[in-house]
Amino acid sequence: MNAGAVSIAVIMTLGLLAIIAVRGLAHFWPADVIVADYSMPGAEMRVLAGEVVQAEEVPRARLAASGLPVNVEGGEFMTRELLKVGNREVYGADFSWVVGEWLSNQRTPVELMVLERREWGNFYGYLLNVKEAGQLVAEGEGAWNELQARIDRVDQLHTQISRIEKVEIGRINHGLERLRLKTRQLELNDRLDAAAQADLDAERAQWDAEYRVLEEKLVALQQQFNRDSITVRTADGREQEITLGKVVRAFQPNAMSTPQKLMFYFAKLWEFVSDEPREANTEGGVFPAIFGTVLMTLIMAVIVTPFGVIAAVYLREYAKQGLLTRIIRIAVNNLAGVPSIVYGVFGLGFFVYVLGGSLDRLFYPEAAPAPVFGTPGLMWASLTLAILTLPVVIVATEEGLARIPRMIREGSLALGATKSETLWKVVLPMASPAMMTGLILAVARAAGEVAPLMLVGVVKLAPNLPLNGNYPYLHLDQKIMHLGFHIYDVGFQSPNVEAARPLVYATALLLVLVIAALNFTAIYIRNHLREKYKALDH
Repeated sequence: MNAGAVSIAVIMTLGLLAIIAVRGLAHFWPADVIVADYSMPGAEMRVLAGEVVQAEEVPRARLAASGLPVNVEGGEFMTRELLKVGNREVYGADFSWVVGEWLSNQRTPVELMVLERREWGNFYGYLLNVKEAGQLVAEGEGAWNELQARIDRVDQLHTQISRIEKVEIGRINHGLERLRLKTRQLELNDRLDAAAQADLDAERAQWDAEYRVLEEKLVALQQQFNRDSITVRTADGREQEITLGKVVRAFQPNAMSTPQKLMFYFAKLWEFVSDEPREANTEGGVFPAIFGTVLMTLIMAVIVTPFGVIAAVYLREYAKQGLLTRIIRIAVNNLAGVPSIVYGVFGLGFFVYVLGGSLDRLFYPEAAPAPVFGTPGLMWASLTLAILTLPVVIVATEEGLARIPRMIREGSLALGATKSETLWKVVLPMASPAMMTGLILAVARAAGEVAPLMLVGVVKLAPNLPLNGNYPYLHLDQKIMHLGFHIYDVGFQSPNVEAARPLVYATALLLVLVIAALNFTAIYIRNHLREKYKALDH
C-alpha cells in the first residue's frame, strides 16, 4: 500500500509537471498563421488572419444564448475557436472568439508576416515596402531581406541605447545622488563651508559634463533608431506604417521549415530566460525575476544556516534538558506551522518600520524624508524568509546532533580535546549532512513563497538588478522581482489574460526548475559531506 501510494504521488507530480511544460513551452513555437473568410449570418463577410490558440466544442444553445445568430435546429454542438489576431491598434484586442463553422476558405499564405513588437503585441499582415526617413528603399520581393537587415541594425542600436540609459546614465545618476546626500550631510553637521561647496560644485560639474556628452550621443542614437519604417497591409486590406524602432523581430511562420522553426523556438526560449519583461510582463523575459529569486534565496541561506545551527547546538549540547528546554522545542515546532503571511506582517512591522527606520535615523539622516532601509527591500525579504525557515533548520540540525553516538564525544574528550574542540572538529562536521538537509528544506520552502514577500520587498517590475557596478555593488535596500510573485501578477493582474496564460505555465515551470537546481546543489554537497564522514560513523 505504501509503495502504491508513493507511485501514485510520483505519477501525479510528473503528470502535473508535464501539463505545465506542454502548455508553457508550446507558447514559444512559431505556429502557422491562417487566413480565412468569416461569414456570420446577417453580417458582411470579413477576412481574418491569426493563430488558432484554442478550439472547443460548445452547445449550440449556449452560443444562441450569448447573442450569436445561431440556428438552434442544427446539431447539438458547434466549434468555437480562439484566434490570436493581433493588430491591437486596428481591432482593439489581441484575441477573438469565432465560430469554426462560419470560417471558410482557410489558407496559410507563405508571404504572411508576423511582427513581434516592443509595444501593442504582434502584428499580422503583408509587407509592402521599406522606407528610410520617409523615402522608399525597397518593395516587392526585395523588401523582406532589406527588412531583416534593418531590424538587425535597430536591434544593435537598441542595445547601445539601453546600455547608455541603464549603465552609463545610471552611474551618473547614482553619483549625483551620492553627491546630494554628501551635501546634505555636511549641512546637518555644519561643515558646509566655501571650500567644501567649491569641491562639491566641481564634482557636480564633472558629472554634468559627462551627462551632456551621453545625452548628445543618446539623441543621435534615438534619431537613427526611429529612422526606418515599413508599410504593411492587414488581411482585410488596411494599410499602416510602422516604425522599425517598435519591432523586435519579423518572421514568416508559414514559410519556415522545421529546422528554422526549431532555431526560432530555442531563440525565444533563450529570450525568455535572459531578457527583461515588457508589455505589462506579458512579453519578453523574466531574467530579473530569476536573478531576484536566486539572490534572495542565497542570502536567506547565508543568514538562516548559522543562526539555526547555533540554536540547535545550544538546545542539544549546552541547555539543561528540563521543562524550559521542552517548551522551547515545542515553540520552535509550532513556529513551523505559522502561516507565511504572518511572517510577512512581522517582517513589515519589525524589520522594515522598526529596524529599518532606526537604521535610517542613525546612519542615513541626510536621506530624510526618503527612506533607505525603512522601506521594503532585498535585505528585509531575505531576513523574513530566514525567520520563516529557521524552525526547519533547527529541527533538522538537532536531529542530526542527536544521531551522533555518545562514544565519539567521549573518545574525543578522552584524547584531551576540550568540549568546544570536540564540538567544532568532531560533532559539527559529522552533523553537517543533517544541516544540509535542513537547508534543502528551507530553500525548497523559501524559494516558492509569495505572500510574505509582497509585504517586504518584492514588486511587479524592477528591471534594474540589485547587483551592479555602482558602489556598494550589492544594494540590499533595493526592491526585487520574484518568480512566484511574477506568476501571481501575470496570472491574476494582467490586463491581457489570454496572452498571459501561457506565460504563467512557462514561469511556473521555470520556478520549479530553479528550486530543483538549488536543491540538487545542496543535495550534492550533503552527499559529499556524508561520504567524507561516513568512516567516523563506524
